[in-house]
Amino acid sequence: MLAFAILSAPLHADKIRDLAQVAGVRSNQLIGYGLVVGLDNSGDQTTQTPFTTQSLENMLVQFGITVPANVRPQLKNAAAVTVTAQLPPFAKPGQAIDVTVASIGNAKSIRGGELLMTPLRGADGNVYAMAQGSVVVGGVSASGRSGSSVQVNISASGRVPNGATVERAVASTFGNGGDLVLDLNTADFTTATRIAEAINRTYGVGTASAIDGGSVAVRGPADPSQRVAWLGAIQALDVTPGEAPARVVVNSRTGTVVIGSEVRVTPAAVAHGSIQVTISEQPQVSQPGPFSKGGQTVVVPQSDVQISEDGGHMFKFGPGTNLDTIVRAVNQVGASPSDLISILQALKQAGALHAELVVI
Repeated sequence: MLAFAILSAPLHADKIRDLAQVAGVRSNQLIGYGLVVGLDNSGDQTTQTPFTTQSLENMLVQFGITVPANVRPQLKNAAAVTVTAQLPPFAKPGQAIDVTVASIGNAKSIRGGELLMTPLRGADGNVYAMAQGSVVVGGVSASGRSGSSVQVNISASGRVPNGATVERAVASTFGNGGDLVLDLNTADFTTATRIAEAINRTYGVGTASAIDGGSVAVRGPADPSQRVAWLGAIQALDVTPGEAPARVVVNSRTGTVVIGSEVRVTPAAVAHGSIQVTISEQPQVSQPGPFSKGGQTVVVPQSDVQISEDGGHMFKFGPGTNLDTIVRAVNQVGASPSDLISILQALKQAGALHAELVVI
């Protein structure tokens, strides 16, 4: 019986909570406009960003301070910023959430700044949170008087951990009666079918049904107070998802290539070589002959162009070649990530790459 239990256990099973999310239970984006003050002469140049000074003057008016019309403050310790946040589902007033702060002017750095009270609004225009706090910046920048500078990451944006307080809750339809719908994180007909089968096997036939490759409908309890416990039990069920599709993802900006384990290549021969073009300029000086009349000394350009092809390699992929063989072959010829991108694109054009090629 022990051996049967071990053999019958699902292989590479995932929890339903990791494969799908409940329809309607989602986060919401918030955005606001604010000021960061207390910077070390790294704020906005008010001559080029007048809205920073205008925002500061409007704030001072609210505190009963009126700036004369002929006075234009020249501030270097303030910066205009956008403040964004994600309002989690079921967030209640009084809870804290993280916010991201980014400069929209020409501030060099907002390190060490303090974000002043900023209302965060949703897509409907209502205020759902208030943000304020010290900005934490992960980047570092330094410059000298000669103009030399060093920068690591970006110092014009940062975060305020737990910097916003929720002021308004978003209405949710989760407590309403009716069926529950599970939306798969990655649409797959096999995974949707297996989720419905796992629920029906545990709670009876007819409890769940796959709507399509991306959604599964589950009968909800009549008592709304039981929906939370019911959904928690369903999310804890184990399901073996369908096999991942054969896909190659290429980031053309960074040269990053991610190859899925199901990628296969039919028989193909690939030639990889590097062509080097060298152009050297050797200008010659032409002088007029002795006692010549009207002659001038001129510079005659002379170019030397050479083309060399070094490091040429050619390798062959056999039938059913998998990921390990592709990586091993590319490493043996010393191809760079950009070369690998060209090889994959050529294989796709030749019909030898049996996978989806996604370029981002």
